[in-house]
Amino acid sequence: MIVKNEKEKANLIEAGKRLARILAIIRNKVAPGVTAEELDNLTERLIRDEGDLPAFLGYTPESANRPYPASLCVSVNDEIVHGVPNESQKTLKEGDIVGLDFGLKHEGIIVDAAITVPVGQVSEEAKKLIWATGNALTAGIAQAISGNHMGDISRAIQGEIENAGFTVVEELGGHGVGDIVHEEPFIPNFGKVGSGELLKEGMVLALEPISAAGRSAVVLSPDGYTYRTKDGSLSAHFEHTILIEKDGARIITK
Repeated sequence: MIVKNEKEKANLIEAGKRLARILAIIRNKVAPGVTAEELDNLTERLIRDEGDLPAFLGYTPESANRPYPASLCVSVNDEIVHGVPNESQKTLKEGDIVGLDFGLKHEGIIVDAAITVPVGQVSEEAKKLIWATGNALTAGIAQAISGNHMGDISRAIQGEIENAGFTVVEELGGHGVGDIVHEEPFIPNFGKVGSGELLKEGMVLALEPISAAGRSAVVLSPDGYTYRTKDGSLSAHFEHTILIEKDGARIITK
């Protein structure tokens, strides 16, 4: 999406605030014994209570053969992204790490964000993985400047993850957002400074660093949505929707 006027910008900003409030509530509900389906049901209710629509529910990506069946993606431990919360009994337990990812539509504009959080006390490796991936998102946002290139974002994300001793999941990445859930351009989490598309004022992007504690190879689960690390290692995932403005990036979903 390219923001074309002040009304679109205002609606985008309001959508981001609404998503951020809901994500904070969902994050605080994460605890041992809570089910993924409970989190999904709460997410949908909170979105609809504000008069908005769940952006993921019923959405069919180009690579999928059926619509996504939930409002929230809940990805636990080796589940990288798009974990389906309501088709199996997925109960959080002490020591897990869990990715929470959802989008909402407000006044026709879609925003998207994700976090990875610990469930109770987790291993030092898990803490470090979450920390590094969150830092990678911050580093990528810092490079989202009009006149820079997509590769500047990609390289900044890659550097933070690899410098912490982890690997980038290369098959998955960020994307444009706003009119639909996944728009061009695709934003890799690895790349070269100065390469790729020129960044311009008004672009709305979902930056999405995705890391693994082991190797970067992935497998797709039989549900058609849940990606896992092939070697069973932990994975972490963070995401913000941002708007590129004249002086840098505004974090919309903060």
